[in-house]
Amino acid sequence: MVPPPAHVVRPATRGDLPAVLALLADEETVVDPASVEVTARYERAFAAIDADPRNELLVMAEEGDGGTVVGCLQLTYIPGLGKGGGERALVEAVRIRADRRGGGLGRTLMEHATERARARGCVLVQLTSNKRRLDAHRFYDSLGFERSHEGFKLAL
Repeated sequence: MVPPPAHVVRPATRGDLPAVLALLADEETVVDPASVEVTARYERAFAAIDADPRNELLVMAEEGDGGTVVGCLQLTYIPGLGKGGGERALVEAVRIRADRRGGGLGRTLMEHATERARARGCVLVQLTSNKRRLDAHRFYDSLGFERSHEGFKLAL
């Protein structure tokens, strides 16, 4: 029996952009990164995230040359006056490829993100999740996140 591949969590590169967009395109199926159109708007957004020291786009990839990207998330560090003036980390766009879920990859990715926030001196890690994503809610509960606030969004 062949052992499962090892994975690494690392900052995303421009070459990872199609794979990240494929993960974000559909939560329920695997989307081929080659089928994703990387528009100028996506290019600008990636460049802005990459250049901003308060933002990190992380990917989880299989180790080795050209390792397949199987997960991603974005961390944004927010300064604030609450919590004693401590910085908080906002986690967004958490995805694990549909055919790789259930094996602990999401837990590893989120633990890595939490450790990055802790090492930076953040006092809180926060996230929002769509109310329809019940499996994701159970997952975040299992990581120790508490449902402490009601979120609101206004589309512009």
